[in-house]
Amino acid sequence: MPNIRVELLAGRTIAQRRAFARAVTDAAVTELGARRGDVRILFEEITADHVANGGVLASEDDSRAGVVAALVSDD
Repeated sequence: MPNIRVELLAGRTIAQRRAFARAVTDAAVTELGARRGDVRILFEEITADHVANGGVLASEDDSRAGVVAALVSDD
């Protein structure tokens, strides 16, 4: 049984998570030979001030401002 853990910035919609789960499940079935019902995906949402890339918090990284703003505005 594949257990797949996905960490992502908070703000994705249920529709986005649903589509991602389908695509990842399809890949696990195809590539790993897993039974569809045995593929478990855990989404863990993190806030932009709880993750850093290259030593800079995502919430303070100007190069990621558009992405972070889009996620926040969708709430």
